[in-house]
Amino acid sequence: MGNLPTNRVNPSYPFSHVGIDFCGPFYIKYKGQRKGIYQKCYVAVFICFATKAIHLETVTDLTADAMIATLKRFFSRRDTSSSICTDNATNFKGANSDLKRLQTMFSRPPEPLANYLTNEQVTWTFTPPRSPNFSSLWEAGVKSFKHHLKRTVGNSRLTIEQFLTIVIQIEGILNSRPLTPLSSDPDNFEILTPGHFLIGRPINSITVPDYSDRQDNLLSQWQRLGKMVQIIWKKWKLDYLNNLQARHKWQFEKQNVSKNSVVLLKEDNLPPCNWKMGRIHDLIYGSDGKVRVAIVKTPQGVTKRSISKICLLPCE
Repeated sequence: MGNLPTNRVNPSYPFSHVGIDFCGPFYIKYKGQRKGIYQKCYVAVFICFATKAIHLETVTDLTADAMIATLKRFFSRRDTSSSICTDNATNFKGANSDLKRLQTMFSRPPEPLANYLTNEQVTWTFTPPRSPNFSSLWEAGVKSFKHHLKRTVGNSRLTIEQFLTIVIQIEGILNSRPLTPLSSDPDNFEILTPGHFLIGRPINSITVPDYSDRQDNLLSQWQRLGKMVQIIWKKWKLDYLNNLQARHKWQFEKQNVSKNSVVLLKEDNLPPCNWKMGRIHDLIYGSDGKVRVAIVKTPQGVTKRSISKICLLPCE
């Protein structure tokens, strides 16, 4: 594996260096519409190289004017970026005409877009063709966004207001994910998240009633949407915790966890953007000398957890 790019490892302001990718199309309807032609829209995923923060923008068209408008909205909210990196969009070849236009726009920026980037002093670079490993950072962001959206919306057709709400809620969830412990103090359970770089503190979700046990026909449209968000959050959170563990876990020997390590505790019924943290206080070994149970210290007290129910943060 080669060295990470300089922009990935050097400190910088949030979104000073970003990667961009598009996903879609998604279909939205007009308010009150039940049948007929649905309107296409796309989502532009901006991911910060230094902080891993994600910014999502809804785009209605894949033209140079729409791209400029998207960049203007992004720069107005997150400040002007020093550099932008995208792939060559070779995966769009052979797809529909809209995605072919996007591939052409990325590989040969039209004059209005090129002039705008020049005036803003933004450097636009491209990864080599057919090299997805160079764009893994924003590809992972697209995958996480789709994971939430598909399991929340499914085949439903939303209005533009509902779609924007879901997109921004997903942005908040992705910017609340844990990155690394904030302190080595055994009594400190705080974690660093992308939200710390954006607003100076963790991003917490708005408290909403739990609709998971209520029938859909007794809920309004917004309540049904909230119920879908709660259900997908529980499923995604469990998948996220499992993915923190090494893959093919039965094929190689893993190192024992150590005391004072910050861990995520697997819980089934936590609301969005809430992560239960703890520090390993003591270890209980099995007959084979491997750790099987950990005594974990949390803000609520000390508890025993099986190793399968805790996850080390990636830095650990």
